[in-house]
Amino acid sequence: MSAELAVVYAALILQDDNIEITSDKLQTLVKAAGIEVEPIWFSLYAKALAGQDLKALLLNVGAPGAGGAAASVGGAAGGAAVSEEKAEEKTEEKEESDDDMGFGLFD
Repeated sequence: MSAELAVVYAALILQDDNIEITSDKLQTLVKAAGIEVEPIWFSLYAKALAGQDLKALLLNVGAPGAGGAAASVGGAAGGAAVSEEKAEEKTEEKEESDDDMGFGLFD
């Protein structure tokens, strides 16, 4: 078992028991499991997980972010026509840039 995985499992055990995740508690659990881990990992994980809800993080792993949905809802009414114009301009620019080279891919 890797050192990082051992520390993550220890953090999950602490979170499941509603115990605050600290480097000392992580180190105690990993040592009890008989796994050798460099001391730096305990402090890194304790700082990274401080104030985080691991249950919420695990449940939202595959969920899309809310930022993209809010932006698309706000700009959907007026931005539809503008996005169509931009799409047309991009396709025209691509066609022109291919002609400027003087040769095609399959010539």
